[in-house]
Amino acid sequence: MPCERKPTRYGHSEGHTDICFDEDGKYIVTCGSDGDVRVWESLDDDDPKSINVGEKAYSVALKSGKLVTAVSNNTVQIHTFPDGDPDGILTRFTTNANHVTFNFSGTKVAAGSSDFMVKVIEVADSSQQKTLRGHTAPVLSVTFDPTDQFLASSSCDGSVVVWALEDQTQAANWQLLQKSSDVSNAKSLCRLAWQPRSGQLLAVPVGASVQLYERDSWKRVGTLSDDLLTQVVNVVAWSPCGNFLGAGTVGGGLAVWDVAAGQCVERQKHERGYTVCGMAWHPSGGQIAYTDTEGCLGLLDGVCSSSSSSSNSSNAKTAASKEPKEYDDLFDEDDDGDHVLDEHASDSRSPVKSAIVEDDDDLMPATSRPRNRGAFFDDDDNSQDTGSVKADKLEGVADGGDLPAAMPTTSHAAYDGPMPTPPQKAFQPGSTPSHLMHRFMVWNSVGIVRGYNDEQDNAIDVEFHDSAVHHAMHLTNTLGHRVADLSHEAVLLACESTDELASKLQCLHFSSWDTNKEWMVDLPKGEDVVALCLGQGWAAAATSALLVRLFSISGLQRELLSVPGPVVCMAGHGDQLIIVYHRGTGFDGDQALGVQLLQLGRKKRQVIGGEPLPLSRRSYLAWLGFSSEGTPCAVDSEGVVRMLNRSLGNTWTPVCNVRESCKSRADHYWVVGIHENPQQLRCIPCKGSRFPPTLPRPALAILPFKLPLCQTSTEKGQMEEQYWRSVIFQNHFDFLSSSGYEVDEEKRKEVEKEQQELLMKMFALSCKLEREFRCMELAEMMTQSVVTLAIRYASRSRRMLLAQRLNELALEKANQLQDEEEKEEEQEDEAAYHRTPQSTGFSQASRTSRHSSYKQQEKGDEEEEIEEEEEPMDAHDCAEDQKPRVNPFSKGGRSPERPSLNPVSKESRVNPFKVSGSGRPSGSPAGPRVANVLDTMTSRRPTTQCSSTKQSKPSVLKPLVPKARSKTQATLLQMSASKGAGKKEVEKGVEEKGVEERAEKKPADQKPAGGVESARPKTGFQLWLEHERKSILADSPDLDETEIIKEAMGRFRTLAAAERLSWAEKAKGACGEVADLKKRKREDEDNQEEERAEEDESGVRKKKPLDASAKLSTFAFSKN
Repeated sequence: MPCERKPTRYGHSEGHTDICFDEDGKYIVTCGSDGDVRVWESLDDDDPKSINVGEKAYSVALKSGKLVTAVSNNTVQIHTFPDGDPDGILTRFTTNANHVTFNFSGTKVAAGSSDFMVKVIEVADSSQQKTLRGHTAPVLSVTFDPTDQFLASSSCDGSVVVWALEDQTQAANWQLLQKSSDVSNAKSLCRLAWQPRSGQLLAVPVGASVQLYERDSWKRVGTLSDDLLTQVVNVVAWSPCGNFLGAGTVGGGLAVWDVAAGQCVERQKHERGYTVCGMAWHPSGGQIAYTDTEGCLGLLDGVCSSSSSSSNSSNAKTAASKEPKEYDDLFDEDDDGDHVLDEHASDSRSPVKSAIVEDDDDLMPATSRPRNRGAFFDDDDNSQDTGSVKADKLEGVADGGDLPAAMPTTSHAAYDGPMPTPPQKAFQPGSTPSHLMHRFMVWNSVGIVRGYNDEQDNAIDVEFHDSAVHHAMHLTNTLGHRVADLSHEAVLLACESTDELASKLQCLHFSSWDTNKEWMVDLPKGEDVVALCLGQGWAAAATSALLVRLFSISGLQRELLSVPGPVVCMAGHGDQLIIVYHRGTGFDGDQALGVQLLQLGRKKRQVIGGEPLPLSRRSYLAWLGFSSEGTPCAVDSEGVVRMLNRSLGNTWTPVCNVRESCKSRADHYWVVGIHENPQQLRCIPCKGSRFPPTLPRPALAILPFKLPLCQTSTEKGQMEEQYWRSVIFQNHFDFLSSSGYEVDEEKRKEVEKEQQELLMKMFALSCKLEREFRCMELAEMMTQSVVTLAIRYASRSRRMLLAQRLNELALEKANQLQDEEEKEEEQEDEAAYHRTPQSTGFSQASRTSRHSSYKQQEKGDEEEEIEEEEEPMDAHDCAEDQKPRVNPFSKGGRSPERPSLNPVSKESRVNPFKVSGSGRPSGSPAGPRVANVLDTMTSRRPTTQCSSTKQSKPSVLKPLVPKARSKTQATLLQMSASKGAGKKEVEKGVEEKGVEERAEKKPADQKPAGGVESARPKTGFQLWLEHERKSILADSPDLDETEIIKEAMGRFRTLAAAERLSWAEKAKGACGEVADLKKRKREDEDNQEEERAEEDESGVRKKKPLDASAKLSTFAFSKN
């Protein structure tokens, strides 16, 4: 089974590093070019002890509690271990020392320097030194013979020398290496290594292989190489047993050889391909730790187990071959099946499995036979041999069964299924581990709470980001508070219980207006606070008794609730409280967490009730909180940020992965806050650890959000990601408005505008890609006005079928919008009716004031309409005035009837409370179903369609010719339903029925005076179409009006330029005649209006004329 390569992590700054283990294998000690020596408890230690020894540290060695380092100030220093106190200087050189090492007993230290000398120093008395001279270049490495008789060294002069320490002479000298001028220019560090215990072999890395030289004879007895190892070997290290040799190359290759067999048993590759410059075996032989030239620390786990298992299996085969080959021996002594089962059963090194094995007799088979514990342990030197294990199996058979009956018993005892995951401990979001002496107790959007617990001081510092909230505070931590939270109102602290004192909850309510700003609560005996949080006017504390206790901000006890499992963490924002707890046991590294979201305002309710909290595979919860806008968010240990999507049934959506911004796998980002508008993820970069130090004060970094959609490198994927991210981050507007908070409508409109722009861009891209069905899907997400732009774009792109479908979609959206407006008006009317007094006895003063204001409003409306230019009236205006209106507040009119609240049909709805004026249109039920920019589209409801004068002549589809804009933006695909219906004239004053009858009797070829088209001159194409309509119908008699226009447009474009220009000139010439005709018609209408005014015998005031063209003509006549 191959060994496991752990991911490398940050250890030191970039540059040369070295590594070693302590004698017990409890600590890993490294040094680097940053001048620090770091002591790691394991590879996952996020807070290693750091000892500064100088500007740069080139080499480190550890033995018998003495830490020796080669430092850049040309000295070899010694420190105590593990305290790290300086213990003097062993020796000095004229230049840097490159390598130091201890002898086997730890009484001597050898050091090689760039001044070509090697020194051997007594640790007890540094004045006892021996200097070995003979190299002609800087010394690369030194190593002691285990018997202290010889010392080997390598140099940049290409030589490897063996020195006799007694007489300080050279016992052997080999020219094996490539020469160089300095250590930095050397092709290899050539770290030599003597074989432990016996010291029979000296390993020398030469090129891509390792040469072995025999002691005393100094002859080369072997070479270790591998076909897959093609780069220069930089360092070598022997295993403690002396049977295996590990090597690291300049290209990041890692290899382990079985020296006796001469075979490479392990091959690994550095995950980034960095040069391996330091290597050390664990004293037990199970691990190899290594460092590289970029300051990273790595680990190979399970090296000895796989190697020893292979050696043990080979030894077993050798022993089996020596036994007599008899049938009795074959069946009684050796059974290959037993070996296979034993090896597979002992192959697991999982700590969880080991814990289960050490438990009581939980895995007792159903046959009541004792469990074979020997099958669970690895085949190391201390394990039982095959015969003893087999004897135990035979003795354990209770019913005297034979061997085959006992074998299934042992196989069932081994459990190879998924293993339970240790539950995550409770933590406070925004805090660093509690075992640190200087730590962050909480860091959030309000401020920072630091805790100090050292020999000098045990205190808590509170700092606010905004000093206007409160000034900084320094608190004495006499109770030993370990958990804290901070809000704009208070500081909440909690401590653990002791044998004498109960767990306490302390609150500093600094925003209180009275003099007593502090309160404290003792929890019941045996109950400890594990998590706490603050909200707006309340505080919450989760305890070890699976309870969540709520308090008011002044200390009043409130609700008490139980949670289904141990609480992991809590967070609060405003009236919201989110609780994360263990809802069960996770397996295979996964945590089984549940989440509850509560509303603690006036209407208390549970938004999320115990649903699972999604996390990444084999990860745990690292941060929990709310965004500044009040949306719950969670971050796991893999760096995935998830946000609650309220618009999708309170599901969790990943919105960012901070690991994508990390430069190294050992780097992390420590999240402290999230903002939705603007979209910002505020966090602290941590190089080589998961959390920042308290000093110096860490700097904040702002990361962008990015949804993990597919193909975000393409233009389509980028726009999709931007759109859906904008939609998710817009949900807080709806939540805040529904909760009664004020919402910035300008920002909301900006976000919606951005979304519609992205939809239009995706629509244009889909048109280019000829994805018309996709275009329709995008149009369904657009607003009514943007669909009109999409229709125009589709028309100019010559996609007529798509444009027609978009036209139908626009009508549907307009009708839906009209229905929504009518429903809102009905609700407002009902509410107004219930608020209005039932008595109709209004005072005369109120009537007079309302009547005068009504007259002023009508007068202002009339002046505005006279000052307008002559523009076509929209269909909404003409339909509104088909029915005479009654002013309920006029003196001559009757009082309005009391409305009925019974539902009526949409066509006959009446709004009795809406003040109606004869000069301005209102939302009367007589109005059309289609409004705004789509008023002139062909409606599919003939009962509500307005036969406007604008439809007297079909509009022309001209995508290449710009059209003059009217008050109402018409759709390009509007076609008139029938030619005869468009010839009818609708007058504004519907009370004069004689005028309507005269208008209906007009000849079809005569244009109405107040029509819309009368103000718009004909184009050359329209004149040509009238002239050529008969020929087109003669060629294709089955064409309808739309197809006739399309065919005419095609023929008109094929005409010569001169001929088209002549038709345009004809159209211009006809404008003058039409203008004279308009003037005569307006004068006739003015006379008719004057006659009707004289004949009006009613006492009420005269209705003002509603026709815009009539008003404008009167205005022009008075000027003349």
